[in-house]
Amino acid sequence: MTQPACGHVIAVVDDDPGILRSLGCLLESADYRVRLFASGAELVDDGCLAEVDCLVSDIDMPGMDGFELLRQVAAARPGLPVVLITGYPETIKRLPAQHAGNLRVFTKPFRGPELLAAISAALRPAP
Repeated sequence: MTQPACGHVIAVVDDDPGILRSLGCLLESADYRVRLFASGAELVDDGCLAEVDCLVSDIDMPGMDGFELLRQVAAARPGLPVVLITGYPETIKRLPAQHAGNLRVFTKPFRGPELLAAISAALRPAP
């Protein structure tokens, strides 16, 4: 397999195997390097967070939910771009206030091109 042109590493966390695979395929089709994790704990335990350029995570997961993962990631990698996804729009109201302006949130179902555009924008250097 050839090295993707962009070289950015996107970590994806979702407890739904179908969504996890779909997101992986979508991101690979856009030439991102992708790391897939079935839970937030799996990502944290892997120790690869230093290599990740952007995190895409479901909010509503058993065990460590997306909000707890967000807290841990913010402590370990301040400023890491994060995109949260949820099938339950009402959970967005529980988003910790200190993170509200620093990430993008999508509700399922979402459009792949919109997600890709949000990730691309998040990865652009600040002017």
